[in-house]
Amino acid sequence: MTASMTGISAKAEGTVQRLRDGMAGGVLSFPLTSFHGDGEGDGSLDLDSYRTYLTGQLAAGEDTIAPGAVFPACGTGEFFSLDEDEYREVVRATVEVAAGRLPVVAGIGYGWAQARRFARIAEEAGADALLVLPHYLVAAPQDGLVEQLRHIAAGTSLPLIAYQRGQVAFTAEGLRRIAEIPTVVGLKDGHSDLDRLQRLTLAAPDGFLFFNGASTAEIQARAYATVGVPAYSSAVHAFAPEIANAFFKALHTDDHTTTTKLLRDFYVPLVELRDRVPGYAVSLIKAAARLRNLPVGPVRSPLTDPGPTDLAALEKILDTGLGLVGAQHQR
Repeated sequence: MTASMTGISAKAEGTVQRLRDGMAGGVLSFPLTSFHGDGEGDGSLDLDSYRTYLTGQLAAGEDTIAPGAVFPACGTGEFFSLDEDEYREVVRATVEVAAGRLPVVAGIGYGWAQARRFARIAEEAGADALLVLPHYLVAAPQDGLVEQLRHIAAGTSLPLIAYQRGQVAFTAEGLRRIAEIPTVVGLKDGHSDLDRLQRLTLAAPDGFLFFNGASTAEIQARAYATVGVPAYSSAVHAFAPEIANAFFKALHTDDHTTTTKLLRDFYVPLVELRDRVPGYAVSLIKAAARLRNLPVGPVRSPLTDPGPTDLAALEKILDTGLGLVGAQHQR
């Protein structure tokens, strides 16, 4: 048993091994949450559409790779706009659709007291592990970041993956301390500071999980791999699994021609469009899913759906990406 897994249950240890295997075999899927509506105002949760959409997201076949794990109700899934009842339904539906085929890692967040409420809901709904999203609003010292995770861990038996992004950034010493919490088993990195990340990986105990959680992680996947973090989440998988899978295959077979072409002609233009408007890291992804007739509905405020000009640019980028991997737009 590794140092980071000392003291956790056999079930949790099994979950960690499944996550490790999944991270090596496929991208990490962060599904969108489906809402009713036409893009004008906040729609209600659409669970039937979510189940249909998620079934497609988790599919595997001769030419497709099943994701390594599924992370419902996280940033891409608009965790910040879900109430507790909606959150429960989303996690429960994900567990039902996943049917034990891959780990379900639910997002939790806000302050530690509220995070523990969401953790209890996720555990009751059948989640296998939890992703601790950055806490609300305030910056905090390392002692506070560590205590935050201690308080959350005290309220659930599920394995926890910390997410450093925004105001949350661990030092090597902070990483060593959170890894001593028995159920804290990994770190998702959204800062893309490879110098800092290398120091964190060197400070971590054997077996501690790391993955690249940048907004469009494929852009930096090759760089992350050089510091020992090859696993990554994929927002593109939320609307174009064909493109995400093609990139993953090319990356893991050292097909530099394909990875470079996909980066240059699809991923970089997508990121340039994404960076035009705050919130496009989610709303542009959801718009791309709607362009493919995936039943996800609009975003909820404070996010806004893209206007006609950006939608036209997005469709052109999407057509290019699908063409590169021999897929159809499916209008």
